[in-house]
Amino acid sequence: MMKALCVFACLCLAVVATSKQGFAAGLNAEMTGYVQGLESQAKSQDKGFKAFDAERGKKIFFETHPNAKNGPISCSTCHTPDLKKSGKTLVGKTIDPLAPSANRNRLTNAKETEKWLTRNFKQVYGREGTAKEKGDVLKFIAAQ
Repeated sequence: MMKALCVFACLCLAVVATSKQGFAAGLNAEMTGYVQGLESQAKSQDKGFKAFDAERGKKIFFETHPNAKNGPISCSTCHTPDLKKSGKTLVGKTIDPLAPSANRNRLTNAKETEKWLTRNFKQVYGREGTAKEKGDVLKFIAAQ
């Protein structure tokens, strides 16, 4: 009985530790560091910040904004509503699936991730995304 309680306690501690690490726990070391950097920035920009939120990320991903050159667009305009499928850029170039579950190369390179987040926020929102917005979108993508 005592052994079973010890095993149960260890499992509970592992679950708590993993949940405190958030979604970064499922990323490689490079991306974990990147996400932790975004968390630090988000906390300094917003004293009420608690954690990244996939639902906020989903809203950001699907929200449509005007684009003078291409009309109303959202992230899903190019990446499709199903992140497990390939998309197309506005000029017709194929984009590999965004979901890590469908493309194991996604969310593995911090420099590439930052480059595309910056570029895509500017294209869709007309500005660079905040650390909180980037983290929220990444959490949404990571869950796909």
